[in-house]
Amino acid sequence: MSAGRIVIDLFTTLDGVAQAPGGPEEDPSDGFPFGGWQAPLIDEAVGAGVDEAMRDMDGLLLGRRTYDIFAGYWPHHTTGPEGAIGQLFNRIPKYVATRDPGYPLEWEGSSRIGDNLAAEIAELRTCHRQVNVIGSVDFVQTLLAERLYDELRMWVYPIVLGTGKKVFPTGAAPANLRLTTAPVVSDRGAVLLRYAPEPGIPQTGTMGE
Repeated sequence: MSAGRIVIDLFTTLDGVAQAPGGPEEDPSDGFPFGGWQAPLIDEAVGAGVDEAMRDMDGLLLGRRTYDIFAGYWPHHTTGPEGAIGQLFNRIPKYVATRDPGYPLEWEGSSRIGDNLAAEIAELRTCHRQVNVIGSVDFVQTLLAERLYDELRMWVYPIVLGTGKKVFPTGAAPANLRLTTAPVVSDRGAVLLRYAPEPGIPQTGTMGE
């Protein structure tokens, strides 16, 4: 089997906020007032994009906060409109990034990584076709900085919140990325951007020279 892929899936605002798109209680840390900002903007194109992202998924890699949210939700949502997603998430292996060896992992099929992230992700590539990282903004920043991913998929929505956790906060590691496919635009103005990491860091120069 060829090496598996690590795919980061995020929903962000135009100013890069990726905190709590799904609901008010998803991540209210630091008094975030806009939990659930994505809900009014979902349309068929975004839904189709989400389905496509999960088509080859056979593993989930999550930060602790997102893992706790998923573990408390998806085992109880295996029927109805969300049933297909719930069944997939419950069936495939789940990996939670934490250095705490005693962290409770009650969701069936869950295990811990985090002692040696680069080596552990290399191991995941050998036993999975595609491992998706969903949400997990703090953890994603580590993956981006260390280039431990193959694709960054972002649905960018036409709203500005001005507060919240950002995908690329101040101090993010400089990096080059390559757009891999043409953007997809939804009826409500969300844009799907798909990037792969590139070597090196951004270069500088003077315009016109």
